[in-house]
Amino acid sequence: MLSAGDFRNGSTFELDGNVVSIVEFQHVKPGKGAAFVRAKIKNVMTGAVTERTFNPSDKYQEAFIERKDMQYLYNDGDLYYFMDNETFEQIPINSSVLSDNFKFVKENMVCKVLSYKGNVFGVEPPLFVELVITQTDAGFKGDTATNATKPATLETGAEIKVPLFIEEGEKIKIDTRTGEYLERA
Repeated sequence: MLSAGDFRNGSTFELDGNVVSIVEFQHVKPGKGAAFVRAKIKNVMTGAVTERTFNPSDKYQEAFIERKDMQYLYNDGDLYYFMDNETFEQIPINSSVLSDNFKFVKENMVCKVLSYKGNVFGVEPPLFVELVITQTDAGFKGDTATNATKPATLETGAEIKVPLFIEEGEKIKIDTRTGEYLERA
């Protein structure tokens, strides 16, 4: 059991039949009255973030989120197939579970599959990926304005902004959390 007085960022527990994670918390001890804990909590299944106050003595059942490395194999319509690298078991995951940053993942990349009591609720791609640019406009000589960018299409079909000096066929490194160009690979 986890008491509200022991909350830490990232703690996960069951609340009203949902699994929530602490995003931010603050122990408040007003001049009058009892102390309380103000917390920003995120529903790990839906991603909804809310603020709530807790009595420090309240106890909640801890929830253990399983984070397993699995290799992305292929997709078939709305189903994306992942393989457990230890048991070689393949599991299909619906596209509704995948986040927006999954557009940077190509076949055979290892991702973290998040599940709670066997129910998959999320897939985290690697933090950084290296992808080849398949289409972008040519940069012009002398076109060196500060931080100027142009659109580019990656081998996964995703579009990002890259500096003017990047050309088609180059391999670049991307931060999947922000979707930003980092450097040439």
